[in-house]
Amino acid sequence: MEIRGRIIGWAIMLGITMGWGSQAHAEFPAGMTLTNAEQSAVFKAAGAVQRKGMWVICRDDPNTSGAVIEMVRDINGDGRLEALVTEDGTFCNGFAGTGFQLLSKQTDGRWRVMTGGSGIPQFLKTRGADRWPDISIGGPGFCFPVMRWNGNEYKLNRFEYEGKRCKPPR
Repeated sequence: MEIRGRIIGWAIMLGITMGWGSQAHAEFPAGMTLTNAEQSAVFKAAGAVQRKGMWVICRDDPNTSGAVIEMVRDINGDGRLEALVTEDGTFCNGFAGTGFQLLSKQTDGRWRVMTGGSGIPQFLKTRGADRWPDISIGGPGFCFPVMRWNGNEYKLNRFEYEGKRCKPPR
């Protein structure tokens, strides 16, 4: 996932089309799919609106190819699904060329945004509270922030590059 995520991010930044559709491309557990209603609920919870037949988070971007559900699976082992929604474009996401929203399905069936922002999220093996994985937020450069769940929110924990701690340039 690390290499794929970085390649996708750089390809998006350079304007290379990867040939994936503009909508619900996702990694689902075996035999599982989201209904259209569930996909709509994920996109709406992520802050997306429909425009010209696609879901859009960055409403001001005239060139976005739309938001996609990149992944749906249980990432923290609590028995509930999480969804990763991404959207390309430098207009709202700068040189990273990608923005994301990580959502978790709650016990009442609603989707909750756990974290999001500009950059290419990569789930790490290290974990914070409640077994939530640390998330490296990639983009241009060689020293990336790693966010950790503290039981209430994802907060900056450290900076890393290829699994080694680093200090970002000032």
